[in-house]
Amino acid sequence: MWVNNREIKELSENIRKIIDGQNIDLRDNREGVWSILKNDIHTLASLKNERAATLGQERDAMAETLTNISHQLKTPLTSMMIMADLLDFSADNSDKQAEFIANIKTGLVRMEWLASALLKMAKLDAGMAEFSKEPIQAAALVALALEPLQILLEVKEQNIEVNCDIELLCDKRWTAEALINVIKNAMEYSPKGGKIRIEAGMNPICRWVSVTDSGAGIPKAKIAGLFKRFEASQNDKGHGIGLPLALAIMHRQGGDIEVDGGNGKSATFVLKFYGNTI
Repeated sequence: MWVNNREIKELSENIRKIIDGQNIDLRDNREGVWSILKNDIHTLASLKNERAATLGQERDAMAETLTNISHQLKTPLTSMMIMADLLDFSADNSDKQAEFIANIKTGLVRMEWLASALLKMAKLDAGMAEFSKEPIQAAALVALALEPLQILLEVKEQNIEVNCDIELLCDKRWTAEALINVIKNAMEYSPKGGKIRIEAGMNPICRWVSVTDSGAGIPKAKIAGLFKRFEASQNDKGHGIGLPLALAIMHRQGGDIEVDGGNGKSATFVLKFYGNTI
């Protein structure tokens, strides 16, 4: 097939325009090797533009995430710095000093929790988290999840009622992390002295573990936002990262989390494990 210099020059100019970011349609419906070449170049250019758009979206998402992280860390840090300064002025008031110290400790615990959750979420996003499924009793998984929450449970004088008598197939460490965040969420929305009920069961579709709080329930319109990162970051009850982390962990194992808002009383979060053949 003969190709004249004009066609070669035109294709070269169009390729340069594509390199500069312009959208040029090179597709040619005619037959022949030249048309095939132009179509292949067009496909390559389209893939390049799609990739550039994706990278732009990822960059914007990363910028937004970093802004949210900065805000989340800056707020408790500023508060603790102010309280630390005030400690000098409350030297003669032991009750006030104790209050400031308690608030500083609470802020440090919240920051530690946030930093840990962010690191785990980053591992999941980067595909660095390894999952290894093995059989585990649901009761043992719940016990593992409750260990780091014992002090907080005592402070809030909350009770845990556990009724779990099935076996699950999951990654013990990561699933416990998901359960920790779901239970912690239930604790935050339950009153002091309230009860949290944890149950497990199975049906023809899946095996499940449910966590029910003793709070005021969740309006249906707000349920979808629970699993969006930093959506609840303005809420003094949470950072907006725990539930998204829990959902990401369940999705990586082929599972899911469903929410029953409770119609004004006691919301329930259900961790679902599909394909759990033991």
